[in-house]
Amino acid sequence: MNKPVKTYTPLLSEVLTKVNNAKTKDKKIAVLKEHDSEPLRMIIKASFDPSIEWVLPEGSVPFKANEAPEGTEHTLLSQEVRKLWHFIKGADNQTPRMKKETMFIQMLEGLHKSEAEVLCYVKDKVLHQKYKGLSDNVVKTAFGWEDNYWLPNGNLI
Repeated sequence: MNKPVKTYTPLLSEVLTKVNNAKTKDKKIAVLKEHDSEPLRMIIKASFDPSIEWVLPEGSVPFKANEAPEGTEHTLLSQEVRKLWHFIKGADNQTPRMKKETMFIQMLEGLHKSEAEVLCYVKDKVLHQKYKGLSDNVVKTAFGWEDNYWLPNGNLI
């Protein structure tokens, strides 16, 4: 039997909302498995893994939310996630802190409003507080991660 072809890839914020709305732990895990991707794993790891420290100030970020309708005139967090290394302590020691803060604000302003919010939650490591049931146990089970948020073979995916 052929697997159905996906015609729409949901925003990462939509996936997290589905997790939030799932009623049981098993259903939350199933949602994460269904939408499993490197970008989803990267943002969850960046929020959960205590060894990842952000070089940006905690708290609200002064940015202008992108009001463009979903699917138009904005970038996608699933693509922008590859640039997050600039904002992780020890990863980019070349770019000055003020430049990093400007880059982060520009990134947020290019994203759909809901994805910009997700990224702010990730930065402050409160993703699990904003999306009910997105717990340490749920993400480790869904992705097969060990306590260090990596697979047993040392890979993220």
